[in-house]
Amino acid sequence: MPDPVLEVTDLKKHYPIKKGLLRRTVGNVYAVDGISFSVAEGETLGLVGESGCGKSTAARAVMRLVEPTSGSIKLEGQEIAHLGKKELRPFRREMQIVFQDPFASLDPRMTVGDIVGEPLQVHGIARGSELADRVAGLFTQVGLRAEQMKLFPHQFSGGQRQRICIARALALNPKLIVGDEPVSALDVSIQAQVINLLVDLQQEKKLSYLFIAHDLAVVEHISHRVAVMYLGKIVEYADKKTLFSHPLHPYTEALLSAVPIPNPKIKRKKQILVGDVPSPVNPPPGCSFHTRCPHAMPRCKSEVPQLQEMSTGNWVACHLHQGGKAVAA
Repeated sequence: MPDPVLEVTDLKKHYPIKKGLLRRTVGNVYAVDGISFSVAEGETLGLVGESGCGKSTAARAVMRLVEPTSGSIKLEGQEIAHLGKKELRPFRREMQIVFQDPFASLDPRMTVGDIVGEPLQVHGIARGSELADRVAGLFTQVGLRAEQMKLFPHQFSGGQRQRICIARALALNPKLIVGDEPVSALDVSIQAQVINLLVDLQQEKKLSYLFIAHDLAVVEHISHRVAVMYLGKIVEYADKKTLFSHPLHPYTEALLSAVPIPNPKIKRKKQILVGDVPSPVNPPPGCSFHTRCPHAMPRCKSEVPQLQEMSTGNWVACHLHQGGKAVAA
């Protein structure tokens, strides 16, 4: 069996809290606290959870835009977690990211043609007329016209700007594209266009996606597998069909209950979570979700549940499902 395109093992990112004149470390923000997952060729893994759960930090750590505290990140079987800038450079071509706000990620002083062509110049792949031809081809791939290459970012709509960002990400023919909530800033109709574009490009180029989102309807449409994060940890990890039809973790159930059903005749019982998300500076002992869980047991307050495989490829970290059998609360 070939190695996955991306394999992450026990990834952690802790931000130290410093105080006083001597800037001594007095604590840590446990933004990402030991997560593991993999993404195969041509597969999309959706990473979901509430705001502040660590999704974007995980994406940036995978891309080495922030330095991971510990853990392993393998790209096509090669360890990249602790490589220096020079050693990491060849791997930069194999992984690209599309950010949430397309306007903020585009230089307003550059034409969009120069923006999309910049990666090709930086890596010495194309110059002159060859560069222009390649950029024109990328514009066509993402549904834009070659004549628009001379325009500036402010002259495009939000959906068009995100297409430009996708074209830039495709310029180096990467194996992996990380989407950090790439459609959340767009109108719903434009979201559908961009999602369909990503799906078409994946089928054409066998791209692998790590898709960060909080909109479960979008995740259900584009993902093959889904990992659910809560307070820096993955609490459930399953294929899309299983997770959406038979969620095991109470947090996943609560997230899914909030997804609107486009049929007024179907009623879904909403599970409203009480309380606020605990601070990542001082997470609660035991299961981090026990302060809001309707099924919390005494052991949940002291024992940290480990991810266990309930069936092939379906994992959950919950004391309700120890040993593959549900335990009465």
